[in-house]
Amino acid sequence: MTKTTGNGWTGGQRAFGDFAPGLVHYTDQVLFDEVWERPGLSKRDRSLITVTALLVGGNVDQLRFHLPFAVQNGVTQEELIEAITHLAFYAGWPKAMSAMAIAKELLHTHPGLSSTDR
Repeated sequence: MTKTTGNGWTGGQRAFGDFAPGLVHYTDQVLFDEVWERPGLSKRDRSLITVTALLVGGNVDQLRFHLPFAVQNGVTQEELIEAITHLAFYAGWPKAMSAMAIAKELLHTHPGLSSTDR
């Protein structure tokens, strides 16, 4: 997993290469190299907020990146499960069920992503 460093995030470039240079620029240089590096919130808190926003918006495909990234940033598996469960009552059951299915798949099938493995 690539960490945000403030000087070299390349996730957008790896995903889209030269196909969408504007989106690559904003993803790599603005979102991850600037926004994620701002003081005021830890990366752990930013990750939990991002996971919440993605679930609420129904953008669960993006959780395939952001759930493992959240674990990397210090959010535990137990906290992710509890957050998704809590959000079922505020964001809707289908969204939470979809998010939990992705969480189960990612956190149980990829060694090292479970907080108990850290």
